[in-house]
Amino acid sequence: MKPEEIRKLAAYFKRVFQNPAIDVKARPRKEDSAEVYVGDEFIGLVYKDEEDGDYNFSMAILDIDLN
Repeated sequence: MKPEEIRKLAAYFKRVFQNPAIDVKARPRKEDSAEVYVGDEFIGLVYKDEEDGDYNFSMAILDIDLN
């Protein structure tokens, strides 16, 4: 993803989740997605659908995290 897209996504996540600690970072060697963090903790990936220009956020929740 382009740096401008990453900045816009970071601003979107911060606004929607009302959390200034959220950050979006480029992935090394991957241009179709970016990593999403809260502070230092990785929480998921955001992918760009090149066909229609939409973005998809994917977050795995481990069973151990629910305890």
